This record gives sequence, structure tokens and C-alpha cells, in this order.
Amino acid sequence: MIPQSFIQELLNRVDIVDVVERHVPLKKAGANFQACCPFHSEKSPSFTVSPTKQFYHCFGCGAHGSAIGFLMEYSGLPYPEAIEELARQAGMTVPREDFTPEMAQRRQQAASLTDVMGRAASHYKQQLKKNPRAIEYLKGRGLSGEIAARFGIGYAPDGWQGLRDAFDDYEAEALNECGLVIDAEASEGQTKGRRYDRFRDRIMFPILDARNNVIGFGGRVLDKGEPKYLNSPETPLFSKGRELYGLTQARAAIRDDGFVLVVEGYMDVVALAQFGVCNAVATLGTATTADHIHKLFRQTDRIVFCFDGDRAGRKAAWRALESALSELSDGRSTSFLFLPPEHDPDSFVREQGAERFRQMALASQPLSEYLLHELEARCDTRSAEGRARFVNEARPLVTQVPAGALRTQLLHLLAPAVGLSAQELAEACGLRIPRAGARIAHAPAAAPRTAPSSPARKLLCILMQRPALSARIGHLEDIDDDPWLRAVQAIADCVEHGDVEGGGPAALIEFFRDSPHGPLMKEAAASTLEDMAEESALPHMFDDTLLHLRRSGISKAIKRLTALSRQSGLSAAQQEELNRLIKEKAGT
Repeated sequence: MIPQSFIQELLNRVDIVDVVERHVPLKKAGANFQACCPFHSEKSPSFTVSPTKQFYHCFGCGAHGSAIGFLMEYSGLPYPEAIEELARQAGMTVPREDFTPEMAQRRQQAASLTDVMGRAASHYKQQLKKNPRAIEYLKGRGLSGEIAARFGIGYAPDGWQGLRDAFDDYEAEALNECGLVIDAEASEGQTKGRRYDRFRDRIMFPILDARNNVIGFGGRVLDKGEPKYLNSPETPLFSKGRELYGLTQARAAIRDDGFVLVVEGYMDVVALAQFGVCNAVATLGTATTADHIHKLFRQTDRIVFCFDGDRAGRKAAWRALESALSELSDGRSTSFLFLPPEHDPDSFVREQGAERFRQMALASQPLSEYLLHELEARCDTRSAEGRARFVNEARPLVTQVPAGALRTQLLHLLAPAVGLSAQELAEACGLRIPRAGARIAHAPAAAPRTAPSSPARKLLCILMQRPALSARIGHLEDIDDDPWLRAVQAIADCVEHGDVEGGGPAALIEFFRDSPHGPLMKEAAASTLEDMAEESALPHMFDDTLLHLRRSGISKAIKRLTALSRQSGLSAAQQEELNRLIKEKAGT
């Protein structure tokens, strides 16, 4: 666990303008900076970065947050890793409250292995320059030197111990832990078997993590040989069920194009990029997993899977569908593009061109239609038994989709195939959907909101600019009935205890990231960028708003006690409270 005190110190140390500008070119616009949003496609800049508030906000798509939040969204880093990356940039070391010696050792080991993999990648790139046969192979596949450099492509020589030239100690255990070498079993009379390189006479494709560190390799044979593709084994750095080839290079294009294209091989990714289709990634010789889907949906709301139209391609597509279902919240989409039997993405884009390929990807078969088509192909719906099988196979699939409009639409799409209504199919799957004309009951939000123009919301907006004003609050009436007031009180308590000393919106947002107040504070901070008041006017606005809230709270309390008096009379304590409130109202 990373201490909150360190996170606050980190946010005070870094400048969000510097953090964002490493990835997005910014232009000065008054007190703030602007750019075209990196999270959605736009022609006019609506992405604003405030150096005074250390906060970014896009008025187009609504993306907003602190420097930590930006790294999470832009680079797809989990929260702890975003903090670590920001700390690295600031020259700080992340402390952990539960950091055991074993954890420290694992972190040191990971850093050491990352260095080893980087040196191996550099070695393979140098070897490519020296090998005309490997260069001719890449040229024969239509790849330019620019694309090879962009993806860091290299070559592993056809020798048993080529990595001896890259490492002073070829027998170092780190080389084995990284999966770069294999230790053969010792022969009789030997204490140790012979060590040799895992990758030999192969084109080498480095696999990168979100920080651009090399964590694994994929090697492709130049001529005939088995296996055609050879991946790094599972290591402390690399897990093929979680990683995707080319994601680091594809991020900007994914955002520009509005979707990600998932293909089957390294060469497909690179060949597509050569022809200008730069939003493609590939799984690493394994079926698409839920981790892959989750990682991709952090980059975009639309995934297009591109598979061969043969039996193997259909099987891979079905596995991808199964992995995607639980991630399909409303607003997200998944579709499937099956290429003609004579083509893979590489050959198709060469023959038909990038624009035709994009058109086919955008017109690909939606998951819902593919699901219906596959279930109908597997089940003979002309018979009662076949229809029962259809329902039985649909049940575990539909129930994985989160409750919402998409699941309801799936039920309406599938039901006619078996002669049922959507309601009947839902009941057969153990689900419920609203009946026609029925009022839809939505799950309560984590933090229900009052009207956008409420005084309580205005108070929170002001506090997000000047947290120190919370010292003026004192007692607030009816706080339990208003989530905005609860957020205001939370800031007041936070400031009083010195939890975010000297912090602004970014510090408050990170401090309350996992609390019900967090979303409201983000919204309030974004509003301050959209409709900022003069700094000098904030105290007066705050006092006026607070006075309005107090008068309103007093009036509600008087009205409540007066109604109670008419119904059943008041106790002595209640009458005393009523008198106090009437006197206080007269004084305000």
C-alpha cells in the first residue's frame, strides 16, 4: 500500500503540464494550456490543462483528472504503476507501508531482468544490421527500415550461444529467468548441462510493457521450420495471457481511429502498420483472454477482431467472444471481421489497400449477430430439442453480460430464434428484464446527485479551488440528505486534519479516489475550469453561498418542527430547538 502522504508529496512535486506535454503538444491559452484531446478524435482543441489546479479536463468527451489519472488513461497503467511512473519521472522512490523484504527483493529482481531484456533487444537489433539474409527477408515482406526501427525488430543469429557477445557473464541466472537461454539436462558425470540460446536464426519482435520496457520476445523463422513462431516463456516480467504485441506503438492510432484491431500474428501488426493501418495489436500465440479485453477497453470502446475465415479462425473468434462478454457494458462494442480464405491481414492490405481494409473493419459483424449466427449453426431450431439446446447454450453466455441495455437487446435478438418472447428467454436464463411499459428501476448510484445548479454543488466547486475556505464552514444542516454537502464536509475534515496540506483539486481527487465523494469532486473540479470565477471573488462567493445554505437549512428545520407541533405537539427540547432556529433565522 502506498502511503497517502507520499501521493500528496508527489502531486506537489510534479507539474501536470510537464507530464501531459511528454505525450501531447500543448499551447498556451490564457492561464491554461490547450490541445486536441488524446482520448477522442476532434479537430478543434477542447482539452484543457490547468497549471494552477494541476488538473486536466476535456470539454468534448468529459475526460478529467490529475497527473496520476492522466498516466492511467493515456498509458493504460494501473493506479500503483501510474504512481511509480510519475515518481520515477520526479526522481522519487515510492515507499510502501506493507513493503516486506521479500517484496523489495522481487522489485529489485524485476528491475534487473528489465535491464537484461533491454540489452538483449539492443543486441538483436545490431545483429539484424549485420545479416543481409535477414534484411532481405524483411524487405521481401515489404517492410521498410523505418517500420523495423519503430517496432525494434532484430535478428537472433543461427548459433547456439550468440548471446555470449551481448553479456559478460553468459552463465548468469538472470538470462535463464528472462527465458533467453535454455539449460540442457546434465549428462552422466556432469554437474551442469550445456546452456544455449532459446532464439536462433529468427526475426525477433520485442514485446513491450506500458512503460516501453522490453518484457519478452516473439521469434519468427526465416525459412521453413517449427515452430513458426516462438514466444518467450512465462517469466517474472512476461505473461502471454495478459500482454498484447504492438499496443504501445498503436495507442495514438487507436484513439485517432476510434477502435482497436486485434489480429493473430506479429507480422500482421507490422505489415498493417507499413500500409498505414497503425491501430492493430496481436495476441501472443494464445487465445484472447479476459485480461486482454480489459486492457483494450481501457484504450477504446470498440474492439474489432480480425481472424481467418477457416475453422481455426472461427474457433479463435468464439473464444474471443466468450472472453469479451463480461466486459461489454453499455457504450462498448465488439465485432468480428473474417477475411476470405485466401488472405491474411498482411496479404489483404497489400492487394486491396489500407482504405478498403478499414472499411471492412468498420462494417464487421457485431458480436450480437455473430452470437446468434453461431448458436443457430450449432442448434437445429426446427425441433423442440434443438431450441432447448439453443437456450441451454445461450444461458451461460447472456448471463455474463452486465445488466443494462445491451443485455436486454441481446435477449430481444435471440428470443425469436426459439419462438420465445424476450421476457420468456430472460426467465429461462434466470434473468429479469423490464416488461413493456414498465418503469425501469435503475440501481442507485454510488453518489446520487442533486440539481447541477444547487448551492451545495457551488460550495463544493469553490472548495475545489480554495480548500482552505472550508475553515469557515462550521455546522451544516441536513448533511445526510445531500451528497454534495457530504463531500464539502469531507474536505473540511480533510483540511482540518492536515491530510492534503497545501493541496489543490488534484490532491483532493487522489485522496478521495476510492470514496463516494471522488466522482463529485472530479465533476466540481471540471466545472471550475469551464466557468472559473476570479480568484479574489471566491471568499465572497463562498460566504454568500454558505449563508444561503444555512438559511435554507434553518427554514427546512423550522418547517419540520412546526408541522410536528401541529400533529402531536413538541417536547420541551424540541420547542427550545424551534425557538433557537427562529431566533437564528432572524439574525441571518
